[in-house]
Amino acid sequence: MSDLMRSMIAATSGMDSQTTRLRLISENIANIDTPGYRRKTISFEEVRAQSDARAVIPGQVRLDRSELERVYEPANPLANEDGYFDGSNVDLIVEMADARESRRSYEASLRMFEQSRGMLNSLFELMRR
Repeated sequence: MSDLMRSMIAATSGMDSQTTRLRLISENIANIDTPGYRRKTISFEEVRAQSDARAVIPGQVRLDRSELERVYEPANPLANEDGYFDGSNVDLIVEMADARESRRSYEASLRMFEQSRGMLNSLFELMRR
């Protein structure tokens, strides 16, 4: 398999992985006010495709084990006798930074894919002549 095809496989796997990461970030942001919600995180694992191309795949989704925010709201039905209940451990600033990083990684993979595709198309044009 050509190096151009291998780079396209690597770029595609990067885009797929970042899409998964962005989905989890979106879930975290959507559940920022959900009592007891724990932030979801994901890591990536390198694999070799059947074509000997390097690729990444999303690893296992993990829950952030950091402390949940203690919220004082005595009128809330979830509150204990002291008026506190466990909120979520999602930090909007962290999620926005992760989303920006993921978006940039996705765009870099997309550019790599487009460059490889363009070079492959140019190669085919040369072969047709």
